[in-house]
Amino acid sequence: MSQTDPNLPPDTRCAPAEGRAILRVDGVDRVKFLQGMITQDMGRITRAGIGYAALLTPQGKLIADFLVVPRDEDVLLDVAEDLADELAKRLTMFKLRSKVTIERSDLPVTRGLGPMPEGALPEPRDPALGWRLYGAALSQGEAPDWDAIRIAHRIPETGFELVPGDSFILELGFERLGGVDFRKGCYVGQEVTARMHHKTSLRRGLVRVALETPVAPGTAVVMEDGREAGTVWTQAGGEGLALMRLDRIDGPLSAQGVAVRVLDSPEG
Repeated sequence: MSQTDPNLPPDTRCAPAEGRAILRVDGVDRVKFLQGMITQDMGRITRAGIGYAALLTPQGKLIADFLVVPRDEDVLLDVAEDLADELAKRLTMFKLRSKVTIERSDLPVTRGLGPMPEGALPEPRDPALGWRLYGAALSQGEAPDWDAIRIAHRIPETGFELVPGDSFILELGFERLGGVDFRKGCYVGQEVTARMHHKTSLRRGLVRVALETPVAPGTAVVMEDGREAGTVWTQAGGEGLALMRLDRIDGPLSAQGVAVRVLDSPEG
C-alpha cells in the first residue's frame, strides 16, 4: 500500500513503480559474479550507486534489462515483473561455484519527478526519468506520464520496444542510455555486441515518429511501395517510438494506413 510522506517537497510527483520486481543477489562473490554476466561495469555502477544493464544470450540478444543497485549487504536487480523469473533462472544457471544466492524480494519501489526524497537515487538511463526510491511506496500528486517521457527521449521499455530473445541492445540505444561498457571485459554476449559497436553504422535504430492517429503497438511501418521499414510501439500524444531500418526512414511512410513521419533518429 502506498503512502504520502509529509516530508516530500510540494512539487514532487511520485507513485509506486508498476509492473516491476526486485531480485536480491547476495553472497561474497555477488559483484564478481555479476561483473562476468551483465553488460555494464559493476565498478562504475558501485561508484554511482545505481546503473542500467542487461543480460544477453551468447548470440548477443536480450534476455532482460534491469536497474542495478549495489548495497552494503547485497545487490538489487530492478526488473520487469514478467522477466524476473527468467532472469533469476538464467543467473542461477551460470553461478556454478560462485558464492551467491538469487531470490525475489518484496521491497517496494517508488518512481518520481522533482526534488528527490532522502535515500532516493537518480534514474541512470536519462535525467528525464527522475528518481527511484527503494524501500518505500510513496504517492503524491498526479502520476507522471512515463510513456510520453520515454517517447520524447527515445527510451525503450521491455514489452514494447525491447523484445526478449529478439532485440540487439545497441539498436535500442543502450550505449546512449549508459547500459553497456565496452572496456569492462568479457560478459555473456560481449563478442557480438562489440562487433556491432565497431561496425560503421547500425542497420536499425529507435526513432521518434509522429502519427495522425494511434495504431496498435507492434504495427508494421511500410514504405510507399509496400516494403516494411520498421515497427511502431509505444504511443502518446500523437507521437511514438518505432524500431526502424535506418535506410528506409525517408519518404512517405504509413502504419495500417495511418501516416507516419520520422521526427528524429539515432546518432550515427
